[in-house]
Amino acid sequence: MTTPTTPPVVAVTGRRLPVGRIEGWLEPAMATPAYYLEAVTRAGGIGAVLLPEPIDEAGAAGHAAAFAGLLLTGGADLDPIIYGALPVPETYGCDRLTDEWELALLRAFVAAGKPVLAICRGHQLLNVAYGGTLDQHITGRPGLCLHGIPNGGGGSDVDYRIAPGSRLAEALGTTEATGRCHHHQAVDVVGDGLVVSARAVDDVIEAVEVVGDQWILGVQWHPEDTAARDPHQQALFDRFVAETRL
Repeated sequence: MTTPTTPPVVAVTGRRLPVGRIEGWLEPAMATPAYYLEAVTRAGGIGAVLLPEPIDEAGAAGHAAAFAGLLLTGGADLDPIIYGALPVPETYGCDRLTDEWELALLRAFVAAGKPVLAICRGHQLLNVAYGGTLDQHITGRPGLCLHGIPNGGGGSDVDYRIAPGSRLAEALGTTEATGRCHHHQAVDVVGDGLVVSARAVDDVIEAVEVVGDQWILGVQWHPEDTAARDPHQQALFDRFVAETRL
């Protein structure tokens, strides 16, 4: 357990990058966008980026014991096989190693009773872990607003309606917010034990949280993108880090 003067160290999921993804590097790399770490740092925590690797239940439990909380980051699509679907043509970048690694970590942190903040892909993975499914491609669908292009292709600012009394509303300090989106998939069937805590103005599900006392929350948008200038978005990281101290 951390003390008020000891920064909590939270696990942040990283991504393997092939040779050539980082200019000037001649070796494979592992990274996560700096905005996640900067938001955790502003909240008074320390983010430790973890390398996707094969992991068993005991190994995942060891990670949960070593860190104060888990931050699941954005990334490529989950393999639809995990939630019992076949991929549509627009589904991309599936990596079963990363899927299984993140699912194992999530389950271990849930079992350990530690807080979890799941963002974009992480939000989708949280829903799937609880038995939910995903809508694999919403981009360009009539009646929906722009939700951005994933994987660094450009974001869109989207307005959200947040459920009063929800864990998310308490964290953000508001029931209306605007966040930056980069997604082409969305939660479809909500997992057992989860409740919807935010929807976009077009009714796309943008946040879910676990029923009960444990602080486990997923948001579809990218609060880290605007947290440096938007106090509501930074407040989400502030609450997450605060929960790791309890």
